[in-house]
Amino acid sequence: MEEIEFILDSTKESMEGSIAHLEKEFLNIRAGKATPQMLGGVFVDYYGSQTPLSQVANINVPDARTITVTPWEKNMLHPIEKAIMIANLGFNPMNNGDNIIISVPALTEERRRDLVKQAKAEAEDAKIGIRNARKDANTDIKKLEKDGTSEDICKTAEDDVQKLTDAFIRKIDEHLAVKEAEIMKV
Repeated sequence: MEEIEFILDSTKESMEGSIAHLEKEFLNIRAGKATPQMLGGVFVDYYGSQTPLSQVANINVPDARTITVTPWEKNMLHPIEKAIMIANLGFNPMNNGDNIIISVPALTEERRRDLVKQAKAEAEDAKIGIRNARKDANTDIKKLEKDGTSEDICKTAEDDVQKLTDAFIRKIDEHLAVKEAEIMKV
């Protein structure tokens, strides 16, 4: 029984990891409102090493359509500007000599649909992670059954794994519905 509890706990932990990853990915899919997370994937060439933008500059959002990036060193203005362009986020950074100002454009209907597709792809990836966790758990349960654990206990454990899977798939669908509504809201 202890082994089964361990399998169920590790499966649940793995599935929660998939949900956490999905939430993190959803933060990167912008919904028209400026957030510092939009620049989370930008890496700057900082004295020869690729460094996250947040470690070389201060990122602020003064209003819903603007992001300001204030580097801690003035000589980093151009590398930061270049890194934002290379990241291909659809932004056009403007350098005013002290900081970089990014105007977040309003989303077009077509761009919103693309973002919804991207969100659905991320949700599907998370579901694959959930299903893989289920498969691993069921494989471990089958091994226990071969090693002499009773068939009834193993069958119950498999049912529990399936219930976990269903619950986490529902959570993913709920997250997706919220994100879709957020993206499509004008």
